[in-house]
Amino acid sequence: MINYLKSLFGISPKADFRELMSRGAQTIDVRTPIEFNTGHIKGAVNIPLSLISENALKIKKDRPVITCCASGMRSASAKNILSSTGFKEVYNGGGWIDLQQQLQ
Repeated sequence: MINYLKSLFGISPKADFRELMSRGAQTIDVRTPIEFNTGHIKGAVNIPLSLISENALKIKKDRPVITCCASGMRSASAKNILSSTGFKEVYNGGGWIDLQQQLQ
């Protein structure tokens, strides 16, 4: 059931996020600035989901991208938007707290 839900929300269960980070992955947190300021992954860039399309040029296409948010729903949308605009390697990291634990 959990794998089904992860698949439904676009969370990449096979992704090794630590390995992606060692390859220079960019973490894009798509929560609002207020949410982001309450806590976030060190080094993450805050680009709210509502602004992801118009700010896609600020994200390097030659490095992996990991999106995250509070629960994984907005980051799944961001992953889909970035993938549709030409990003080759985009992963939905899900909720930022869970992703942070996986990166430790």
